[in-house]
Amino acid sequence: MTASEKIYVIGHKNPDTDSICSAICYAALKHQIDGREYIASRAGQINNETQFVLDMFGAQAPKLIENITTQVRDIEIRKTKGVNRDLSIKRAWNMMQENDVVTIPVITDNGMLEGLITVTDIATSYMNVYDSTTLSAAKTLYSNIIETLSGQMLVGDSSDICEEGKILIAAANPDMMESYIEKNDIVILGNRYESQLCAIEMEAGCLIVCEGAQVSMTIRKLATEKGCKIITTPYDAFTAARLINQSISIGYFMKRNRLTVFDDTDRIDEVGDVMRTKRYRDFPILNEEGKYIGMISRRNLLGAKGKKVILIDHNERSQSVNGIEHAEIEEIIDHHRIGAVETMAPVFFRNQPLGCTATIVYQMYCEAGVEFNKMTAGLLCSAIISDTLMFRSPTCTEVDKRAVADLAPKAGIESIEDFAEEMFSAAGNLKGKSVEEIFYQDFKRFTAGKVTFGVGQIVSMNKTELQELKDRMLPYLKEARAAHNIDMMFFMMTNVLTETTGLICDGDGARQTIFSAMEGIAVEEDGDSDVIKLPGVLSRKKQLVPKIIQVLQDK
Repeated sequence: MTASEKIYVIGHKNPDTDSICSAICYAALKHQIDGREYIASRAGQINNETQFVLDMFGAQAPKLIENITTQVRDIEIRKTKGVNRDLSIKRAWNMMQENDVVTIPVITDNGMLEGLITVTDIATSYMNVYDSTTLSAAKTLYSNIIETLSGQMLVGDSSDICEEGKILIAAANPDMMESYIEKNDIVILGNRYESQLCAIEMEAGCLIVCEGAQVSMTIRKLATEKGCKIITTPYDAFTAARLINQSISIGYFMKRNRLTVFDDTDRIDEVGDVMRTKRYRDFPILNEEGKYIGMISRRNLLGAKGKKVILIDHNERSQSVNGIEHAEIEEIIDHHRIGAVETMAPVFFRNQPLGCTATIVYQMYCEAGVEFNKMTAGLLCSAIISDTLMFRSPTCTEVDKRAVADLAPKAGIESIEDFAEEMFSAAGNLKGKSVEEIFYQDFKRFTAGKVTFGVGQIVSMNKTELQELKDRMLPYLKEARAAHNIDMMFFMMTNVLTETTGLICDGDGARQTIFSAMEGIAVEEDGDSDVIKLPGVLSRKKQLVPKIIQVLQDK
């Protein structure tokens, strides 16, 4: 199954227990129904309460996805084979013709990218090689020379390297040859015994005997004694001289500096932006270990599809994972107000006024006739208890309560009250956590007309802990509001036992907005003007956010 066939089931940013547990259980349900690959995912870090639930029922945390935009690994990567830097220009050219490519990656023995050789590089090298010493300067393998000239080595070791000397054609008589042949030169000649003898006596490094001429045993013996190699080729001297530079290793001409490469995790929108600034046609791709895995071109980006996504426990773009505008949304399962996520085509959208998305997932299990195992029952039950604040939230319905009553025995939960207290205690344990971690444990962003605002919430049973948190959280609200570039920031400190929320806020008009929205309820905390006391307010979704939006829209 390709990456494009995977479907990511993902909750909102700063996920809570409902978002995580519903994603896990819905992905499992969908797979059982149609057999496709559904990947439970999350758009943020796991909080203490959720981790407690995962540990309790032996579930793995969903895959963290911080941006859902299509990545290089999600599109077709051409598996162009990497080659060693010792490959000859001729071999590289032949490979390009056979595989219809214009770029070949040069890699090391352990798979790391060393350079690139292109058709242009080969053409340029062939046209610009005028120096007769280039073969030795490039440290050319004799095996490359033999292969390029379709030759055979009669004397010497083909694994040796040409490191000194120039190339020349012995067209003159032996007397003149003595004036220009130097030690270690490669001499291209014919079957004339005198010329072969003269070249060996002048300490040539290699003789290339053309037109398949026979080489006498005397010459072979003398060459062996003098350390001179002998290669025979079926080509004539002109052709041999024309072809021999094609034996130079590509490592001599390849591009090795300032290469434009991409990681397989790079997003294709960013990749496309870079490609448009480059004149190259193909670009190498590296994996997380930095090893070469293939090539892509602009053509690979054309028609690239977005990742398939199912949104769980939210339906607003501002709360969705980054890059959601590039994804293909297939379904939305939620229990919140309907926001503004746009889709390219009609999708399955199930939105019910229940206390928890997990309750909807529970219903879908029942409707599909799929049985609950201990893990799925435990996760769904925990999510409902969490989102309804143990049935205290005004969003809670009889449907939520019946779901918990059915799921708890299947999950092995003997006492719902004891389990809830343990779970909420885990959530309220703020020791060792930074104010930033606490703030983003459950934070959502909203829009009302031209006004944007954010609401964070922490649920605890410890009044003292909440009071101490207020002193740390107040200055941080200003930082968070500036970081998000929004108009107002609110933070709910909810005590489940007293069923009261202490609210702090920041931003022009934020405090007055709360008093207008919660008229008749909101009062200043006794002796603490920084905290607005909201008796009976537990639910951000139903009791606070809708009223804030109404006030802002009325303005």
